[in-house]
Amino acid sequence: MDPFVRLDGRAVPLDVANIDTDQLIPKQFLKTVEREGLGKGLLFDFRFDEAGNPKPDFILNKPEYKGSSVLIAGDNFGCGSSREHAPWALMDYGFKAIIAPSYADIFYNNCFSNGLLPVVLPEAQVRELMAEALGGNHVFTVDLAEQVVVSPSGKTFSFEIDPTRKEKLIKGLDAIGETLQRASDIDRFEQRMAVAEPWLEKAS
Repeated sequence: MDPFVRLDGRAVPLDVANIDTDQLIPKQFLKTVEREGLGKGLLFDFRFDEAGNPKPDFILNKPEYKGSSVLIAGDNFGCGSSREHAPWALMDYGFKAIIAPSYADIFYNNCFSNGLLPVVLPEAQVRELMAEALGGNHVFTVDLAEQVVVSPSGKTFSFEIDPTRKEKLIKGLDAIGETLQRASDIDRFEQRMAVAEPWLEKAS
């Protein structure tokens, strides 16, 4: 998992509340456990018509938002089923941080597990950021180390985050990486068990 310390990038204002995980990545894209390639299915029904053609009026299809890495979203983002493909699709599309007033709990937890930063700010502040994101080509800063979002106009918005989750993101530690940090302790434990209870090793 890549470390997340500070991000400078364009932002997309997606002013829609209650976007669920089925809308984020529809069921037809769930046939794989690979994380790569899922970006093509992100918000598929919003982005494409029935013939598979891009909808020019949808904000992600507008050229000024291509390459954006911050998604500014509405309330209760990521509600619905617990599919981990949702943060995978967001990240494969290019997003590294989301800013919203609230998230569904399971989606929120899945974001941290995969290195995607979900920032929570009051709705009024989210609306300010959405207004500044209109038109694209404006650089936003999401600074996890300082726990602030800085808008293109220079306004600073502070956010709270669990210290343990913050540390893991900054160090780029997923569950496996966190376990590997204790590899020497695990080795010593296994060596002690092999001496104290050797029959366990034979049984395995």
